Amino acid sequence: MGEVNTFMQSIPLEYFIILSTVLFCLGVLGVLLRKNAIVILGCVELMLNSVNLLLAAFSAYNGNSDGQLLVFFIMVVAAAEVAVGLAIIAMLYRNTRSVDVSIFNKLRG
Repeated sequence: MGEVNTFMQSIPLEYFIILSTVLFCLGVLGVLLRKNAIVILGCVELMLNSVNLLLAAFSAYNGNSDGQLLVFFIMVVAAAEVAVGLAIIAMLYRNTRSVDVSIFNKLRG
């Protein structure tokens, strides 16, 4: 058996759950309330990182590395999402000189 991370287990699991919930809710509020596309992408990243924190905490408490492996794959998907999102934002800015997401309504045919 692998060595159990006692530092992570010295902090109660409820603290990780509360912190992750608060971060996720802040990300959701940012996505729903903001109009700047770059801020919205940042809030989506905040939501993904809150899930990553929770997966890493559960993985450390269970003593296996399955959750940490899943965190790695989520980070790869998040990097791809940022690359595609920034490319879309760059094209939007090039055409409209603004990063306001309400401009996307004008793109409807």
